[in-house]
Amino acid sequence: MLYYIYDGTFDGLLTAIYDAYYEKDFPEQIVPLNSFTDNFLIRRHHIQTDMEKSRKVHDAIVKKISKNALGNIMYAYLSEHENAGIYILEYLRFGFKVGKIVDSYLSDDRVCNINKLVAKINREKHLLLGIIRFRLLQDNIYYAPIETQYNTACLLGKHFAERMADQIFVIHDIKRNYGVFYDKTKWFMSDIEINGGIEFHEKELFYQELWKQYFESITIKDRINPKLQANFMPKKYWKYLIEMK
Repeated sequence: MLYYIYDGTFDGLLTAIYDAYYEKDFPEQIVPLNSFTDNFLIRRHHIQTDMEKSRKVHDAIVKKISKNALGNIMYAYLSEHENAGIYILEYLRFGFKVGKIVDSYLSDDRVCNINKLVAKINREKHLLLGIIRFRLLQDNIYYAPIETQYNTACLLGKHFAERMADQIFVIHDIKRNYGVFYDKTKWFMSDIEINGGIEFHEKELFYQELWKQYFESITIKDRINPKLQANFMPKKYWKYLIEMK
C-alpha cells in the first residue's frame, strides 16, 4: 500500500495532488503527518511542500474545472476526515476529465464523497455563527473560545469582521491552538499560546450574570426538553455557552 504523507497544510496537500497526478501514482491514502499510523504493509512517500506545485494545481483547478471545485476541496480538507486526501484526489482526477460539470454528477461516488464533507462543514459553520459567545477582556478585546469538530474557525473571520467592525476580537480554536484575529482593519489567522489565566473586564462578569438571569427567567419549567434542545444545539458545543454553565 502506497501512502502519501504531507505536512498537514493545504499547500502540502496540493503538492501531493501534483505529485500523484504527474507521476501517475495511485496512492491508497493521502494523510497528514500528525495523523499517520505506520505499519509494515505501508510504503511511505513523504511529500515536500512545494509552493510552485501547489500554485499550479490551484490554477489548474480554477481554469479546467471551476472556482466552486476549488472551494469544495478546501472544505473537504477542513473536515479533517481520515479519507479526505484520497477523496480530493479522486474528485480532481474526475474533474479534470469532465470539466466544470463535475458537480452535476451527484450520484458518482467521487463527487458524493466530497459533497458530504462540504455539507458537514457548512452545517458546523452555520451553527457557529449563531452560538459563538464573545467575552470582553481587561484590555477591551473580545475573546471567543471554541472547540469545533471540524476546522471551521478560519471560515468565521469575514462574517464577524463585518458584524463587529469597530471592535478588536479573537476567535480561539482551543483544540487546534490557533485563532482568528481582527484589529479593526483586517482579519487574519495566527497560532495562539496562552500563558496563565484570562482576565475578564468587570463589565463582562456583570453582563454574564445578567444573561444567565434572563435565560432562566424566560425558561418555562414545564416545557424543558433536554433531548429536543440537544437536537437543535448538540451538547458538544455547550462547553463555552455562558447560559449553559
